[in-house]
Amino acid sequence: MAGASYRRDIVAIGASSGGIEALTAIVAALPRDLPASLFIVLHVAAQSKSQLPEILNRAGPLPAAHAKDNEAIQSGRIYVAPPNYHLLLGQGHVRIVRGPRENNHRPAIDPLFRSAARFYGRRAIGIVLSGMLDDGAAGLIAIKKAGGIAMVQDPNDALFPDMPRNALTGAPVDYCIPKSEIPKTIVSLIGKSFPEDRGIPMADEMKKEIDIVAMDEEAINDADKPGTPSVFGCPDCGGVLWELQDDEWLRFRCRVGHAYSAEGLLASQGEDLDQALWNAFRVLHENAALARRLAERARKNNQELLVEKFETGTREAERRAELIRDLLISGRVNAAGDGGSD
Repeated sequence: MAGASYRRDIVAIGASSGGIEALTAIVAALPRDLPASLFIVLHVAAQSKSQLPEILNRAGPLPAAHAKDNEAIQSGRIYVAPPNYHLLLGQGHVRIVRGPRENNHRPAIDPLFRSAARFYGRRAIGIVLSGMLDDGAAGLIAIKKAGGIAMVQDPNDALFPDMPRNALTGAPVDYCIPKSEIPKTIVSLIGKSFPEDRGIPMADEMKKEIDIVAMDEEAINDADKPGTPSVFGCPDCGGVLWELQDDEWLRFRCRVGHAYSAEGLLASQGEDLDQALWNAFRVLHENAALARRLAERARKNNQELLVEKFETGTREAERRAELIRDLLISGRVNAAGDGGSD
């Protein structure tokens, strides 16, 4: 209809370490009759029992619950991603899927933000709160490209400033404010109408990424993968990672959909290296113990040449184990990718 106007009514929020404090402060200050829907991803362990909906229900007037697959979107409600499931938006409904992990997380923030950009464009507001590493930065770029609003918690106000700081680096952010100012900013943005405008169409590659996360079989089987092949392997499944570029933001995704930012990939490689060293440390100690036992057996049988051989093997295994032990104790293994995981 000519002359139709719209309001921003889709608020997608991503948080991790330190995020519960920010989330409770935000929902506590929102009005009961908020003419918008909130969608929240908080990084939680796959096997944990999330109490976030109960916490948010106690904190503020808006009803909160874990989202259900294909549930209709209603105004004035808070939809929370359940543990071990991505929360995605569709046209008028939500999706809950056990798609591939992104930056070692499921739920992850980027898939929520990209789906909000795809289906709601200028109606979407993306907000990145406290957390480590950089989940949410790539998704915030997608929201901005679609004409939406990008907001981050001021890193100086966040208990863990990495996520807000990285979002500021990656996306042209509209608001960088403390958590105390976020509720009134949401209300003011929702109160402003704008003329119908579909904004910049989302690139086919990003649409395909969203479909891969949603476990769409056609997208997964499509040989024309988003990006270009890289020289790196996927830490999750070992497949080839494809390199993608969002403006200046470098990302990677494998054939079946596991995704990493450059920093996330570095951190994951550091974890793999740490695990490999612990395995080597164990194997060398087992090797030394076996060689020592064989040396004792050879000594009982007066097999001096074998005694010397196995004792040399014992000393060499112990020497190598000591080198690895020093690396593990010093923490230098993860120095390049240090930053932790949520």
